[in-house]
Amino acid sequence: MQLLIFIIVYPIIWLISRLPMRILYLFSDLFFFILYYLVGYRKEVVESNLKIAFPNKNDADIKNISKKFFKHFVDLIFESVKSFTISEKEILKRYKYKNPELINQLVKQGKSIALVGAHQANWEWSISLPLVLDINVTGAYTKLGNKYFEKKVKESRSKFGINGLKTSETVKGIHKNYTNKIQALYILLSDQSPQVHKTHYWSEFLGVKVPIHTGAEMLAKKYDLTVINYVTKKTKRGYFETHFELITETPKEFDNYQITDKYLKITEKNIKDQPEYYLWSHKRFKHRDKYDEWLKNKKTSQK
Repeated sequence: MQLLIFIIVYPIIWLISRLPMRILYLFSDLFFFILYYLVGYRKEVVESNLKIAFPNKNDADIKNISKKFFKHFVDLIFESVKSFTISEKEILKRYKYKNPELINQLVKQGKSIALVGAHQANWEWSISLPLVLDINVTGAYTKLGNKYFEKKVKESRSKFGINGLKTSETVKGIHKNYTNKIQALYILLSDQSPQVHKTHYWSEFLGVKVPIHTGAEMLAKKYDLTVINYVTKKTKRGYFETHFELITETPKEFDNYQITDKYLKITEKNIKDQPEYYLWSHKRFKHRDKYDEWLKNKKTSQK
């Protein structure tokens, strides 16, 4: 059954990806109309997230941001499809890096890097990172259920030089490189909500106390990784600009969670700069009422 689905679906995806971007965006406009006006896909989730994150905005502002988000979200789907066949020339034209020299200078100093970021604008086209960086680039990915699609997606994401690691094997891969003194940069998107029972830390994010992923900070301290934030801004439809910002070269000198808090503040600012381009379609604040329960369980387990 997996093979049959792949044989039917993949050629369609491949053919769509071969279309010029201007045609893909015509399809995107049509799908946006269907998704937003007819289906209403996750509109309540998006608007609820926005109301929590921006309590001072009125209903008209919330609906305006929501509508812009969905237009961008559908664009992102087609941009992701384009990733299968996009050329090196075209991706570098559309997805520019403002200051890759920040990373390349650190690479010359022998540093390995934890590149932290959020689901902002277009993160899929960061597959082009190896084209501008002088270091092995590793990205974690979630394994797909269909092994045939899994192979094609992995090929697509690695075609410019990224080394793919399954999420479950990321720590093992970092440890192996560290042991063998192999320099690498690790892409660690760090804005998703962890499971409450696996949470080590809660903090304010967009004014709400929520569980926070701390894996990037823990790995940086354990393996002496320089921590750099990257944010992608949308300059116009189909064009993006990515900026790198140093968080620290000396992670071991920070108290626990200070690096995470710095990352959160940077991420908040970037979201507020372009709120319509953040990934609002997931329940961002679904655990916000569970802090007291988590704290109680933690104290009980420490007795």
